[in-house]
Amino acid sequence: MRLRSALNPFRFLVLAATLLLGACAHAPREEPPGYFVERSVTVDGTAHRYQVFVPSRKAAGRSPATILFLHGSGERGTDNQRQLQVGLGTYVRAHAGDFPAVVVFPQAPEGTSWTGAQARVALAALDASLDEFDGDDDRVILTGISRGGYGVYELAMLEPRRFAALVPVCGGITQPPALKERLVVEGVSEAPDPFAAAAQRLQRMPIWVFHGARDETVTPDQSRHMVEALRRIGGNVRYTEFAEAGHNSWDAAYATQELWGWAWLQRR
Repeated sequence: MRLRSALNPFRFLVLAATLLLGACAHAPREEPPGYFVERSVTVDGTAHRYQVFVPSRKAAGRSPATILFLHGSGERGTDNQRQLQVGLGTYVRAHAGDFPAVVVFPQAPEGTSWTGAQARVALAALDASLDEFDGDDDRVILTGISRGGYGVYELAMLEPRRFAALVPVCGGITQPPALKERLVVEGVSEAPDPFAAAAQRLQRMPIWVFHGARDETVTPDQSRHMVEALRRIGGNVRYTEFAEAGHNSWDAAYATQELWGWAWLQRR
Protein backbone atom coordinates (compact mmCIF):
# COMPACT_ATOMS: atom_id res chain seq x y z
CA MET A 1 0.00 0.00 0.00
CA ARG A 2 1.40 3.39 -1.03
CA LEU A 3 1.12 6.48 1.21
CA ARG A 4 -0.20 9.72 -0.32
CA SER A 5 2.57 12.19 -0.99
CA ALA A 6 0.39 15.29 -1.19
CA LEU A 7 -2.71 16.79 0.40
CA ASN A 8 -6.03 16.50 -1.33
CA PRO A 9 -6.40 19.79 -3.32
CA PHE A 10 -9.74 20.57 -1.70
CA ARG A 11 -8.41 19.99 1.79
CA PHE A 12 -5.41 22.16 0.98
CA LEU A 13 -7.64 25.07 -0.04
CA VAL A 14 -9.70 24.76 3.14
CA LEU A 15 -6.57 24.71 5.28
CA ALA A 16 -5.12 27.75 3.50
CA ALA A 17 -8.35 29.71 3.93
CA THR A 18 -8.50 28.82 7.63
CA LEU A 19 -4.92 29.98 8.20
CA LEU A 20 -5.62 33.23 6.32
CA LEU A 21 -8.74 33.99 8.34
CA GLY A 22 -6.87 33.28 11.55
CA ALA A 23 -4.12 35.66 10.56
CA CYS A 24 -6.64 38.38 9.72
CA ALA A 25 -8.43 37.89 13.03
CA HIS A 26 -5.21 38.49 14.96
CA ALA A 27 -3.88 41.34 12.79
CA PRO A 28 -4.24 44.75 14.49
CA ARG A 29 -6.94 46.89 12.91
CA GLU A 30 -5.87 50.31 11.73
CA GLU A 31 -8.08 52.92 13.37
CA PRO A 32 -9.66 55.38 10.93
CA PRO A 33 -8.71 59.06 11.29
CA GLY A 34 -11.09 61.68 12.62
CA TYR A 35 -14.06 62.59 10.45
CA PHE A 36 -16.74 65.27 9.98
CA VAL A 37 -20.45 64.68 10.58
CA GLU A 38 -23.48 66.89 9.93
CA ARG A 39 -25.88 67.60 12.74
CA SER A 40 -28.88 69.87 13.40
CA VAL A 41 -30.16 71.67 16.47
CA THR A 42 -33.52 73.39 16.93
CA VAL A 43 -33.54 76.82 18.57
CA ASP A 44 -36.66 78.99 18.85
CA GLY A 45 -38.54 76.53 16.65
CA THR A 46 -36.04 76.63 13.77
CA ALA A 47 -33.59 73.89 12.79
CA HIS A 48 -29.98 74.96 12.29
CA ARG A 49 -27.43 72.66 10.68
CA TYR A 50 -23.83 72.51 11.82
CA GLN A 51 -20.74 70.33 11.39
CA VAL A 52 -18.74 68.42 13.99
CA PHE A 53 -15.25 67.00 13.70
CA VAL A 54 -15.07 63.74 15.63
CA PRO A 55 -11.49 62.74 16.54
CA SER A 56 -10.22 59.19 16.61
CA ARG A 57 -10.32 57.50 19.99
CA LYS A 58 -6.57 56.93 19.79
CA ALA A 59 -5.89 60.66 19.37
CA ALA A 60 -8.47 62.02 21.81
CA GLY A 61 -9.13 59.43 24.49
CA ARG A 62 -12.50 58.81 26.12
CA SER A 63 -13.37 62.38 27.16
CA PRO A 64 -11.76 64.78 24.69
CA ALA A 65 -11.36 68.52 24.83
CA THR A 66 -13.95 70.34 22.72
CA ILE A 67 -13.55 73.45 20.56
CA LEU A 68 -16.32 75.79 19.42
CA PHE A 69 -15.25 77.60 16.24
CA LEU A 70 -16.97 80.80 15.05
CA HIS A 71 -16.38 81.67 11.38
CA GLY A 72 -16.08 85.09 9.78
CA SER A 73 -18.33 87.20 7.53
CA GLY A 74 -17.38 85.44 4.31
CA GLU A 75 -18.47 82.02 5.54
CA ARG A 76 -22.03 82.99 6.45
CA GLY A 77 -24.88 81.16 4.73
CA THR A 78 -27.00 78.02 5.00
CA ASP A 79 -25.01 75.49 2.96
CA ASN A 80 -23.36 74.03 6.10
CA GLN A 81 -20.06 73.80 4.22
CA ARG A 82 -18.50 77.23 3.98
CA GLN A 83 -17.59 77.38 7.65
CA LEU A 84 -15.23 74.43 7.12
CA GLN A 85 -13.33 76.02 4.23
CA VAL A 86 -11.60 78.90 6.03
CA GLY A 87 -9.81 78.92 9.36
CA LEU A 88 -9.79 76.03 11.78
CA GLY A 89 -11.63 73.62 9.47
CA THR A 90 -8.77 73.47 6.97
CA TYR A 91 -6.22 72.91 9.74
CA VAL A 92 -8.26 70.14 11.35
CA ARG A 93 -8.85 68.41 8.01
CA ALA A 94 -5.10 68.41 7.33
CA HIS A 95 -4.46 66.87 10.78
CA ALA A 96 -7.48 64.57 10.98
CA GLY A 97 -5.37 61.59 12.00
CA ASP A 98 -4.01 63.10 15.20
CA PHE A 99 -6.11 66.15 16.12
CA PRO A 100 -7.24 65.31 19.67
CA ALA A 101 -10.43 67.34 20.12
CA VAL A 102 -14.07 67.46 19.10
CA VAL A 103 -14.62 70.63 17.04
CA VAL A 104 -18.06 72.22 16.58
CA PHE A 105 -18.66 74.36 13.47
CA PRO A 106 -21.98 76.26 13.52
CA GLN A 107 -22.88 78.50 10.58
CA ALA A 108 -24.52 81.92 10.88
CA PRO A 109 -26.90 83.06 8.10
CA GLU A 110 -26.10 85.98 5.82
CA GLY A 111 -26.36 89.38 7.48
CA THR A 112 -26.03 88.09 11.05
CA SER A 113 -23.38 88.16 13.77
CA TRP A 114 -22.63 85.93 16.73
CA THR A 115 -25.13 87.74 18.92
CA GLY A 116 -28.67 87.10 20.08
CA ALA A 117 -30.21 84.11 18.29
CA GLN A 118 -26.95 83.08 16.60
CA ALA A 119 -25.14 83.02 19.92
CA ARG A 120 -27.86 80.72 21.28
CA VAL A 121 -27.55 78.46 18.23
CA ALA A 122 -23.77 78.17 18.65
CA LEU A 123 -24.10 77.34 22.34
CA ALA A 124 -26.87 74.81 21.67
CA ALA A 125 -24.71 73.09 19.04
CA LEU A 126 -21.86 72.99 21.56
CA ASP A 127 -24.07 71.44 24.24
CA ALA A 128 -25.42 68.80 21.85
CA SER A 129 -21.91 67.89 20.71
CA LEU A 130 -20.57 67.61 24.26
CA ASP A 131 -23.38 65.19 25.06
CA GLU A 132 -23.17 63.08 21.90
CA PHE A 133 -19.39 62.79 21.67
CA ASP A 134 -18.56 62.64 25.41
CA GLY A 135 -16.61 65.90 25.45
CA ASP A 136 -15.01 67.12 28.66
CA ASP A 137 -17.12 70.00 30.02
CA ASP A 138 -14.07 71.38 31.80
CA ARG A 139 -11.95 71.62 28.63
CA VAL A 140 -13.99 73.71 26.19
CA ILE A 141 -12.02 76.17 24.05
CA LEU A 142 -13.76 79.02 22.22
CA THR A 143 -12.08 80.39 19.09
CA GLY A 144 -13.10 82.40 16.05
CA ILE A 145 -11.80 84.51 13.20
CA SER A 146 -12.68 88.08 12.18
CA ARG A 147 -16.42 88.46 12.88
CA GLY A 148 -16.05 85.21 14.77
CA GLY A 149 -13.22 86.78 16.77
CA TYR A 150 -15.68 89.41 17.92
CA GLY A 151 -18.04 86.53 18.65
CA VAL A 152 -15.48 84.95 20.95
CA TYR A 153 -15.66 87.95 23.28
CA GLU A 154 -19.46 88.14 22.90
CA LEU A 155 -20.14 84.50 23.83
CA ALA A 156 -17.54 84.48 26.60
CA MET A 157 -19.29 87.39 28.28
CA LEU A 158 -22.66 85.69 27.88
CA GLU A 159 -21.34 82.45 29.41
CA PRO A 160 -18.22 83.34 31.42
CA ARG A 161 -18.16 80.05 33.34
CA ARG A 162 -18.53 77.76 30.33
CA PHE A 163 -15.12 78.09 28.65
CA ALA A 164 -11.65 77.00 29.71
CA ALA A 165 -9.88 79.44 27.36
CA LEU A 166 -10.43 81.89 24.50
CA VAL A 167 -8.53 82.19 21.21
CA PRO A 168 -9.77 85.25 19.25
CA VAL A 169 -8.06 85.65 15.86
CA CYS A 170 -8.15 89.04 14.07
CA GLY A 171 -11.12 89.98 16.22
CA GLY A 172 -11.96 93.07 18.20
CA ILE A 173 -14.39 94.99 20.36
CA THR A 174 -15.42 98.20 18.57
CA GLN A 175 -16.43 99.06 14.99
CA PRO A 176 -13.61 98.74 12.42
CA PRO A 177 -13.61 101.94 10.30
CA ALA A 178 -13.11 99.98 7.06
CA LEU A 179 -16.38 98.05 7.46
CA LYS A 180 -19.80 99.45 6.56
CA GLU A 181 -21.70 96.59 8.19
CA ARG A 182 -22.04 96.80 11.97
CA LEU A 183 -19.42 94.80 13.83
CA VAL A 184 -19.08 95.38 17.57
CA VAL A 185 -19.26 93.35 20.75
CA GLU A 186 -22.81 94.22 21.73
CA GLY A 187 -22.29 93.28 25.37
CA VAL A 188 -20.05 96.32 25.95
CA SER A 189 -20.99 98.58 23.02
CA GLU A 190 -22.60 101.21 25.28
CA ALA A 191 -19.75 101.33 27.82
CA PRO A 192 -17.61 104.52 28.01
CA ASP A 193 -14.53 102.35 27.37
CA PRO A 194 -15.65 99.08 25.72
CA PHE A 195 -12.16 97.53 25.93
CA ALA A 196 -11.89 98.17 29.66
CA ALA A 197 -15.42 96.89 30.22
CA ALA A 198 -14.71 93.67 28.29
CA ALA A 199 -11.41 93.16 30.11
CA GLN A 200 -13.10 93.49 33.50
CA ARG A 201 -15.56 90.75 32.62
CA LEU A 202 -12.95 88.39 31.14
CA GLN A 203 -9.90 89.04 33.32
CA ARG A 204 -9.89 85.60 34.99
CA MET A 205 -10.06 83.65 31.73
CA PRO A 206 -6.94 82.41 29.87
CA ILE A 207 -6.86 84.21 26.51
CA TRP A 208 -4.43 83.96 23.58
CA VAL A 209 -5.00 86.74 21.03
CA PHE A 210 -3.71 86.61 17.44
CA HIS A 211 -3.64 89.36 14.81
CA GLY A 212 -1.85 90.37 11.63
CA ALA A 213 0.15 93.61 11.74
CA ARG A 214 -0.95 94.47 8.18
CA ASP A 215 -4.65 93.79 8.67
CA GLU A 216 -6.64 96.57 6.99
CA THR A 217 -10.06 95.00 7.55
CA VAL A 218 -9.99 94.66 11.33
CA THR A 219 -6.93 96.73 12.18
CA PRO A 220 -4.53 95.33 14.81
CA ASP A 221 -5.22 98.19 17.22
CA GLN A 222 -8.39 96.26 18.12
CA SER A 223 -6.37 93.40 19.59
CA ARG A 224 -3.65 95.68 20.94
CA HIS A 225 -6.17 97.74 22.91
CA MET A 226 -7.87 94.63 24.28
CA VAL A 227 -4.58 93.02 25.32
CA GLU A 228 -3.44 96.26 26.97
CA ALA A 229 -6.73 96.54 28.88
CA LEU A 230 -6.37 92.96 30.12
CA ARG A 231 -2.74 93.41 31.14
CA ARG A 232 -3.58 96.61 33.00
CA ILE A 233 -5.80 94.66 35.41
CA GLY A 234 -3.63 91.54 35.64
CA GLY A 235 -5.50 89.45 33.07
CA ASN A 236 -4.21 86.06 31.93
CA VAL A 237 -3.46 86.99 28.33
CA ARG A 238 -0.94 86.16 25.60
CA TYR A 239 -0.58 88.09 22.36
CA THR A 240 0.93 87.07 19.02
CA GLU A 241 1.09 89.58 16.18
CA PHE A 242 2.35 88.34 12.83
CA ALA A 243 4.46 91.08 11.25
CA GLU A 244 3.80 90.08 7.64
CA ALA A 245 0.16 88.94 7.89
CA GLY A 246 -2.87 90.86 6.68
CA HIS A 247 -6.43 89.93 7.58
CA ASN A 248 -5.68 86.24 7.13
CA SER A 249 -3.77 85.67 10.32
CA TRP A 250 -5.76 82.51 11.04
CA ASP A 251 -3.60 80.15 8.99
CA ALA A 252 -0.51 81.22 10.94
CA ALA A 253 -2.41 81.23 14.24
CA TYR A 254 -3.77 77.70 13.97
CA ALA A 255 -0.40 76.45 12.68
CA THR A 256 1.26 77.70 15.89
CA GLN A 257 2.10 74.43 17.63
CA GLU A 258 2.64 76.10 20.99
CA LEU A 259 -1.01 77.21 20.86
CA TRP A 260 -2.26 73.62 20.94
CA GLY A 261 0.07 72.57 23.73
CA TRP A 262 -1.24 75.52 25.74
CA ALA A 263 -4.87 74.85 24.81
CA TRP A 264 -4.90 71.21 25.95
CA LEU A 265 -3.62 72.26 29.39
CA GLN A 266 -6.47 74.68 30.04
CA ARG A 267 -9.27 73.66 32.39
CA ARG A 268 -12.33 75.51 33.55
